[in-house]
Amino acid sequence: MKYENIIVKEDDGVATITINRPKALNALNKDTLIELSKAIDNLENNNKIKVAIITGNGDKAFIAGADIKQMKDLTPLEAKDFSEIGHNLLFKIEKSRLPFIAAVNGYALGGGCELMMACDIIIASDNALIGQPEINLGISPGFGGTQRLPRLVGKTKAKEILLTGDNLTAEDAINIGLVNKVVAKDELSGFVEKLAKKISLKTSVQTAFIKELVNKGLDLDLQNANALEISYFSSSFSTHDQKEGMNAFVEKRKPSFKGK
Repeated sequence: MKYENIIVKEDDGVATITINRPKALNALNKDTLIELSKAIDNLENNNKIKVAIITGNGDKAFIAGADIKQMKDLTPLEAKDFSEIGHNLLFKIEKSRLPFIAAVNGYALGGGCELMMACDIIIASDNALIGQPEINLGISPGFGGTQRLPRLVGKTKAKEILLTGDNLTAEDAINIGLVNKVVAKDELSGFVEKLAKKISLKTSVQTAFIKELVNKGLDLDLQNANALEISYFSSSFSTHDQKEGMNAFVEKRKPSFKGK
């Protein structure tokens, strides 16, 4: 499928989605959000794909934010529609069976930070600048920033970031647990591809289970969250990959998972 604002490449179980609006620093307009949603649907239905990477074209920006030129004249109803499209996309990333890795190459501001936070693993280049500067534009975040950020870094730190509109360096972001790792700018692509490949070789049954367990469990009390884990753990023993993984361990060989 051809897209105007994104590029999708598939290579040996790993899909890479690149936001391709470099002149706009990969800002998210409505068309880009819709294309991203369609691309994720297509990957979700492709059993050959095990892991997805999201990044931006060039080394200046992952996603510099939502497209302010498009946003500035929206009516309240149009703004609500735009926000809902963004929220639906980010929920789609979170609920996908695929682990999503954000390769943050440069600016990840506003909607870019929000999309980044919906991913499962976040790797940032050392030139990354991350933040929620919406307050400087006279608005509040519209794609989940006020909700995901405190869940990731805590309430008081999130309020500081949201209320000041200040950007975080890559070092700041890793110090507060907002990103998993910081690597040199010219090493980002290779590092993320290696990580994605490593995960793609695991059993896709369990990568989906683990992702779902962590996401669902955070919204439950500990006792109910652990009960959910018990149900997933026990159902794992009905799968080919559980038998293969344990037999391979006993037989001292590498497992050959089939994703079932």
